[in-house]
Amino acid sequence: MKKCLVILSVIIACLVMGVIDGIIQPGYIVKSIVKIALFLLIPLLLKGKTNYLKSAKKGVITAVILGVVIYFIIIFAFLIFRNVFDFSALTTTLGETTGVNKSNFIWVAIYISFINSFLEEFFFRGYAFFALKCYASRRFAYIFSSAAFALYHICMMIGWFGLPVILLVLAGLFAGGLIFNRLDEIYGNIYISWQVHMFANFAINTIGLILFQ
Repeated sequence: MKKCLVILSVIIACLVMGVIDGIIQPGYIVKSIVKIALFLLIPLLLKGKTNYLKSAKKGVITAVILGVVIYFIIIFAFLIFRNVFDFSALTTTLGETTGVNKSNFIWVAIYISFINSFLEEFFFRGYAFFALKCYASRRFAYIFSSAAFALYHICMMIGWFGLPVILLVLAGLFAGGLIFNRLDEIYGNIYISWQVHMFANFAINTIGLILFQ
């Protein structure tokens, strides 16, 4: 019963955010408020006794090293593929669908790097992985949480890239989800994956600055 409850609540939250991102397309502030409500309240209400917020005393250096490596991998991949795929529609689409533009991008980038990354780790790793693993098999929790994390990003990427880039990014997100799950499993909390996630977002925001310039 609890297994189904966790799975269903994750799917519903992702679908709601998908409708907001892909169909309603409100301003970024409204979208962020809804996301905070869903990604914080659902785990807090339904996670049970799972404690994935206990203090992180180990793994910080590992997270920083891995984060820096991922940062440069993402930047390097962008520099390679920027002449292969067309990224020109990204900034225009962001402005039309969310109101993000050159003048406010730096504030959005700060939010994405620190707050949004925590929300996603709290929800997808803490709730969809740690909490689900209490009621389902370890393998299922790994696959489900990583797949949900990857598929969640589909709607927000509509209009950003062509299909080849979207598929490539989704594959990377799924692999990233598996890595984040493993890090959290080793250290017993979500803080290590959060740190790595922040570095990945630093890279994405660096690319955003390049495109907006």
